Amino acid sequence: MLFTTAVFAFLYLPVVLLGFYWIGKRSTRGAAAWLFAASLFFYGYWMPQYVLLLLGSIVANFFFGSRIAAARANSDAGRKLSRDWLALGVFFNLALLGYFKYADFFIANLNALLQTDFAQPGVILPIGISFFTFTQIAFLADAHQKGVREYQPTHYGLFVTYFPHLVAGPVLHHAQMMPQFAQRETYQLQHGNFAAGLAILCIGLFKKIVVADGMAPYADAAFGGADALANLTVLEAWIGALSYTFQLYFDFSGYSDMAVGLSWMLNIRLPYNFNSPYRATNISDFWRRWHITLSNFLRDYLYIPLGGNRRGPSRRYVNLAITMVLGGLWHGANWTFVIWGALHGAYLGIHHAFRAALPSGLAGPLARRVGRFVAWLLTFAAVVLAWVFFRAESIKGAWLMLERMIGQGVRHTEPLILANAGLSLTRGLVACIFLTAVTALLPNSNRIGEQIRAGCTMSRSVSGFTVGFAALLTILLIIVNESRDSISAFIYFNF
Repeated sequence: MLFTTAVFAFLYLPVVLLGFYWIGKRSTRGAAAWLFAASLFFYGYWMPQYVLLLLGSIVANFFFGSRIAAARANSDAGRKLSRDWLALGVFFNLALLGYFKYADFFIANLNALLQTDFAQPGVILPIGISFFTFTQIAFLADAHQKGVREYQPTHYGLFVTYFPHLVAGPVLHHAQMMPQFAQRETYQLQHGNFAAGLAILCIGLFKKIVVADGMAPYADAAFGGADALANLTVLEAWIGALSYTFQLYFDFSGYSDMAVGLSWMLNIRLPYNFNSPYRATNISDFWRRWHITLSNFLRDYLYIPLGGNRRGPSRRYVNLAITMVLGGLWHGANWTFVIWGALHGAYLGIHHAFRAALPSGLAGPLARRVGRFVAWLLTFAAVVLAWVFFRAESIKGAWLMLERMIGQGVRHTEPLILANAGLSLTRGLVACIFLTAVTALLPNSNRIGEQIRAGCTMSRSVSGFTVGFAALLTILLIIVNESRDSISAFIYFNF
């Protein structure tokens, strides 16, 4: 079930909200169970065959977490046992993820390497498996390191399956959600939260339906041509790469906004997943702003356990490379994702080496402003170039796209690929320039949402107007989406 469909907006969501608050007046535990059941239905509506897989993962991880917490409580003697249970739990999760996400990839590469003909299982990727797996690995690690323990299976199940984040994040921590599920105020309608949440939901719908889906044809045409090894002009290649740069951002940040907005309507706060990433002036800054919860997960549960920067510069660069390559592979079973991750690992290594070698505090105000602009431009260009591998279906297609972007191998000067797809080159170029300015200069939805929430909380009249206006826009956006020939899923559903 997609947030952008009429079934969700006009049927599922009203029923869930009414049931949640009606039951919440009588029993907070009953309302949590209702939301848990609604979240399972949300997942099963799309892939009913994998509901049992999701439940099995929840039951197993709840068991592992309980064993870890119990062992840890037995002073020093239980520390090793706790670590053993953690290792077993992490192995279980990675084995599950490895089979469903990478079995075909592994066998295909094994066949190519050894010239064998092992049959591929043809596994269908369960939606959201990367997110609910990482969420539960974080729970097990926190249970071992911090003594986190969950006594209520219903709350744990809700923590994992909570429908706004289940299929595309953000990656949640147990400590972020459990206190909210325990508060009685969570189950009581609060006009400020509800109004602001509906407004943020509307912003997310606009990002997805209007902006991301509007840029998708340009990206699809250009990358489709590149993967088919067709000719592209320099301008077409850049429009294609920039179109995907903005399609991906507005698609995923739009989903994240919807998740935040839906959660506010339920009096639940999710962590922000984006903070104007295309405003970053270096690659480390980019990763503090892009997919923030995944970046934090990779830092806390992979980079730091590998040693981080504690064992000298050389080991730091190796740890960065390993972290980013595995982060790339997490996104998908394709060598293009591995290359994308390796590129970002190289970017981070170059950034840290450059920062260590460059003296600070010597430039004047004008030089600092010019340097900041150059740093932004270089960072943005590096990110766009890496997105080419992230989007391309093949390494050959990615290389052809990059070659055309720098003017190599162009056999004609007349734009053909976009024109043959019925797309206006001028309109695509203007859209890319406009969106570059929007993402680099304007306030992001996090800031806008907090301002709306503050106003709605202070005044019922403001919240009433916000509900009416946002509801009208939401209805219009859903109608526009439903009127299309096909409804596009969110990009990160594939990861």
